[in-house]
Amino acid sequence: MTSKRAGRFRPQLTGYEAFMPKPLPPDPQLQWDAELLSLLSEANTALGRLDGMATTLPDPDMFVASYVRLEAVLSSQIEGTQSSLDDLFAHEVEVQRTGLMADIHETVNYVRAMRLGLQLLDELPLSGRLIRRVHEELMTGTRGQERTPGEFRRSQNWIGPAGCTLATAAFVSPSPEDLGTAIHDLEIYLNDSDDPPLVLAGLAHAQFETIHPFLDGNGRVGRLLIALLLVERGALARPLLYLSLFLKQNRSEHYDRLNAIRARGDWEGWLKFFLAGVISTASDAVRVAGELSALTDEHRQIATSHNFGKYGWPLLNLLAEQPIMTIKRATAELGATSTTIGGLFDHMAQLGMVAEITGQRRNRVYRYSQFLDILADDTAK
Repeated sequence: MTSKRAGRFRPQLTGYEAFMPKPLPPDPQLQWDAELLSLLSEANTALGRLDGMATTLPDPDMFVASYVRLEAVLSSQIEGTQSSLDDLFAHEVEVQRTGLMADIHETVNYVRAMRLGLQLLDELPLSGRLIRRVHEELMTGTRGQERTPGEFRRSQNWIGPAGCTLATAAFVSPSPEDLGTAIHDLEIYLNDSDDPPLVLAGLAHAQFETIHPFLDGNGRVGRLLIALLLVERGALARPLLYLSLFLKQNRSEHYDRLNAIRARGDWEGWLKFFLAGVISTASDAVRVAGELSALTDEHRQIATSHNFGKYGWPLLNLLAEQPIMTIKRATAELGATSTTIGGLFDHMAQLGMVAEITGQRRNRVYRYSQFLDILADDTAK
């Protein structure tokens, strides 16, 4: 049985029941006990610290670009891809990773979808139209491209283990006939609600997951929606909050909390989980930013003391943007000779700043190991 607070299951002509969510905000309204109030206060503080930290970085846009890539990897891994952050950076400098191209393309599309979503916020309200365009960017050219990228589904979908049917599914999302109403209700909440940004993001993410408006890619779009909402509402100047690692590490509780909304109307339990994720994720991002900034300062001092020459700092800046790098790419980016760049890489490798990862004498590839290891800390857990 389900609580009518979140919605209800509607019988369908073929015998199954599909869930139709009630419009947000929850009715009866949220019950703000001491724990929920404390979590919201702590999450707002953590988010504010994260937003403020970005303004102190030497190159905040570079840090954001790295974090978007990390989120792309983690969000795609939740959906079953095997490509890593190293694979994504290697692909960007045209270093091929055998057997992973399909996974890498999905991750690359996630980065593009996030960038498109941020651009569209200057043109469109948060709406079904914006969400469809983000979905199209995410899915086109990937293994899900045959599943109508950029279009809301016209058939029933459901959630459950591989091979399950409508009769055995863990959850059946709204019917195609109800989908338009569910999306319209969500649009109204996104644009008319005066809920605090974190409450809005938490409730909207859960509602989107319940609606499941696409045949594929719902989880990734739903996670993108969190960052887009926080930027659109001014809670973050840059898209720096990504919950995929927290959701990956707490996968079972994530699904349990979503199911508890549908079964018992437990919006409060979901929000407590969501806000705990915000606190954890924002705090980790602040720590990572501090460690990367300290590493950059340390390596610039090394470059100066070891007389790396006029290309030393530019090469370090380039590695912070692309921590997997080839001599050919660095030469083209910096306008130096291959001899100069090759010598710099050799010097940096001797000092332990980079590692050559092919073992070859030609077409060498270098990994800015300390930078990548800080950025991707804990992602395999």
